[in-house]
Amino acid sequence: MHQIAIDRKTLVGRDFIETLDWTVEEIEEALAVAGELKTAFKNGEPHRLLADKTLFMLFLDKSTRTRNAFESGMTQLGGHAIYLDAEKTQVAHGESPKDMGVVLSRYGHGLAIRHDLAPYEGNVWMREIARWADIPLINLQCDVDHPTQTLADLMTLREKRGENLQGMRVAVSWAYAPSYAKPLSVPQGLATLLPRFGVDLVIAHPHGFELMPEVMERAESAAAEGGARITYVHDMDEAFRDADVVYPKSWGRIEAFRDEKAALAESGAFKDWICDARRMSLAKADALYMHCLPADRGNEVTDEVIDGPQSVVYDEAENRMHTGKALMALTMGGYGL
Repeated sequence: MHQIAIDRKTLVGRDFIETLDWTVEEIEEALAVAGELKTAFKNGEPHRLLADKTLFMLFLDKSTRTRNAFESGMTQLGGHAIYLDAEKTQVAHGESPKDMGVVLSRYGHGLAIRHDLAPYEGNVWMREIARWADIPLINLQCDVDHPTQTLADLMTLREKRGENLQGMRVAVSWAYAPSYAKPLSVPQGLATLLPRFGVDLVIAHPHGFELMPEVMERAESAAAEGGARITYVHDMDEAFRDADVVYPKSWGRIEAFRDEKAALAESGAFKDWICDARRMSLAKADALYMHCLPADRGNEVTDEVIDGPQSVVYDEAENRMHTGKALMALTMGGYGL
């Protein structure tokens, strides 16, 4: 893919709420920076691009990889990340997006927010904060997109399969998980990003577990521009057949998020939607197994697969830090004003 040079200074102050908000060329630049910072980290070379700068990280949901990737990444960039549990802030008492956005803008240099468990709430709320904030806002997962995860997924695919992904077949499939009704943002984020780089997506799910229709309309438009296509099936085996990559991941039913008990009961009818050795055998012999983690072992996937030679889940998780650092460095002024 031909890359048009981007002046990194043009990304200073930019929000990163959905990958669709950035051009392909801008995403390419973020991936290039992530690669540079990964090399520097591996070589033990200091890269304090954000010395004395502060990132506020506000979480309305739990986190392992995202919080630690950004917190450790900000330390390596020479700055400081402050973790904010929403329940222990005035957000819990209904503080307005305007007031929070304005005030935190006067204290620091960047905002990062996770608000992912309420369909049709998180993305709108983040954008309202961003409207009033004078500092860049990075989406750490909302109801619509998980852009820092899918950027790391794209980086991982390129590391494993080369820069040109045109024509690659990726199976993004629903899988059973009894733990909780998981957000739709990962499959939607994969659909709005990977086809822009030529990747063909096959999305599989049981009837009733459709993704947000307006998000998928935008995904299909972006796919057409990238010369790729998105198809839908209701059979996990069919999705896996001849796939280059499989990405089985549970998500909840849109209408049932406010009644988690009912949502989990409904999903229990599809316990056979699991990624196991038999299903992996349907994909290409060298197919990659991907997952954003945490995977629900024994339900979404068997240990044999996730711990097997085709699994790249830990590479994806590692790249969360490198892509996160790239986004912070680019948007928070690490490459100049």
